[in-house]
Amino acid sequence: MLIRVGHEIIITTAQDTPLICQTAPHVSRQGDFIAPESVTTDPQTPIHSYFDGYGNICRRMIAPQGQFTLRGDVTLHDDGQRDAVDESAEEWPVEALPDEALNFLTGSRYVETDLLSQEAWDRFGTIAPGWSRVQAIVDYAHNHLTFDYQQARATRTAAEANAEGVGVCRDFAHLALAFLRALNIPARYVNGYVGDIGVPAVPDPMDFAAWTEVFLGGKWWTFDPRNNQRRIGRVVVARGHDASDVPLINSFGQHTLDGFTVWCHPVDHQGNELDGMLFA
Repeated sequence: MLIRVGHEIIITTAQDTPLICQTAPHVSRQGDFIAPESVTTDPQTPIHSYFDGYGNICRRMIAPQGQFTLRGDVTLHDDGQRDAVDESAEEWPVEALPDEALNFLTGSRYVETDLLSQEAWDRFGTIAPGWSRVQAIVDYAHNHLTFDYQQARATRTAAEANAEGVGVCRDFAHLALAFLRALNIPARYVNGYVGDIGVPAVPDPMDFAAWTEVFLGGKWWTFDPRNNQRRIGRVVVARGHDASDVPLINSFGQHTLDGFTVWCHPVDHQGNELDGMLFA
């Protein structure tokens, strides 16, 4: 199947402002592009791309004073399959973990494993290790938090979300990550596109989404605490310890967000949008 993904972000700056943006589909998906990604700015400004320490594509640019628009758009091939499942996948002891997985056992800015460690063991320590325990943690985050755009807060941490019982997708991901890492299960934060493909469409405006990837049985698996369901057409943009590693826009100066539009939907070979429920 073909999926079209993209974004348009409009900001206003009081002066020329350097930006680092992480909005490009991950390099691992670029072999699926049917044509190069279209990336434009208004006004036009030079863009320099580089990879950060996690392998994410970062774009550097300077937003000139006034209103500035960044737009990206690409259509890519997708296998049309839901996120993979292997309920037999096992947790590995710390001493057996590969070096790259060890990096995702530690606490981070929004993931306070030290504050939630005792609760993690009290709630989940008696569950059989492996897929079922990971799913129990994801179930808890999904059921414990109430999704509410109006109560989004950029500074909310995993422990605060757990105490407040509310959040947006990043909070669901952070809470699951905290419990997973506290139990010595490597887990990383992921953001990207998740359209309403194979599920009933919701009236909320589409947004970049956050979810988790968990290391079990020698590989990384997708778990989505916010939606808590296997989805079709997930397109990774960036991975890191938590949201602080993968901001859509990191501005080195004050800016005001004037508009933010995201799209992720199936299309035919002529580029016409298709009903996502055709792939249910």
